[in-house]
Amino acid sequence: MKIPEKFKKLYYKQGYRIVGKNQHSAVKICRWTKESLRRDRVCFKQKWYGIKSHRCLQVTPALFWCTHNCVFCWRSMSATIGSDMKNLKIDEPSEIIDGFIKAQRLLLTGFKGNSEVDKKKWEESQNPTNMAISLAGEPTLYERLSDLIKEAHKRGMTTFLVTNGTRPDKLERLEEEPKHLYISLCASDKEVYQKIHKPLIPNGWERLNESLELMNNFNCKTVIRLTLVKDLNMESPEKYAKLIKKANPDFIEPKGYVWVGESQNRLEKENMPYHKDIVEFAKELAQETGYTFKDEFEPSRVVLLTKK
Repeated sequence: MKIPEKFKKLYYKQGYRIVGKNQHSAVKICRWTKESLRRDRVCFKQKWYGIKSHRCLQVTPALFWCTHNCVFCWRSMSATIGSDMKNLKIDEPSEIIDGFIKAQRLLLTGFKGNSEVDKKKWEESQNPTNMAISLAGEPTLYERLSDLIKEAHKRGMTTFLVTNGTRPDKLERLEEEPKHLYISLCASDKEVYQKIHKPLIPNGWERLNESLELMNNFNCKTVIRLTLVKDLNMESPEKYAKLIKKANPDFIEPKGYVWVGESQNRLEKENMPYHKDIVEFAKELAQETGYTFKDEFEPSRVVLLTKK
């Protein structure tokens, strides 16, 4: 399958760089990578999990494929090719990671001459130590995901895998676990799920619940991420709690939706909760789940809940 040029141009303008012969993978410089280099400000992943913001790759092996059309997503839904990659020629994991690193280095070239940038940190940024498989699309659709994670680990990198949970079969077959597994839980029941995710597959809600049950079997660190949209899914913490208990994650991250990208065409600015709204919801969720309110990070409107 050939990727339409208009799709590639669209993502290029948005700062993505597509890599690999078959062009199904992409990397994009994270805001916090830039902030770390310019102002020594780091993201919550560094604060909470020790990930170096200036040495993190933000990537996807499935840029144009997803099982959801989430109303809060920043990406362009018009550039979604499908909900599976079955008929696509795919690239080797080593080639993909080589492409990620090469593209990231090119994107960071201009920072070298910036007087505000710490030269030692810039040099370190040329050799990433973490790969966040979280950029866009649904990464579990890439058939060789285990090998991609394994290749990153062979190179001394840690890995964060973020999935929407609609492919429990792929999670169950992962031969190499990431260092952190995230499942996005953005609906308290099936009705909200259909409304906010607009799934492209049947039985999405049932598949998500199956993934939540599977999460408890993983040996890596596990995280449930809630992207909360005011007046849409920011309600019923007791219902979320019941779902979270199935997964028994190490951490819970209630996080506020941000009115950016093409989500601005689907939602109103008023749908973006204030940090204090996230804190209030997180405290209610902590009470319902029995987790502890551990920390908060206001720049990203996110809270960390941990097991007691």
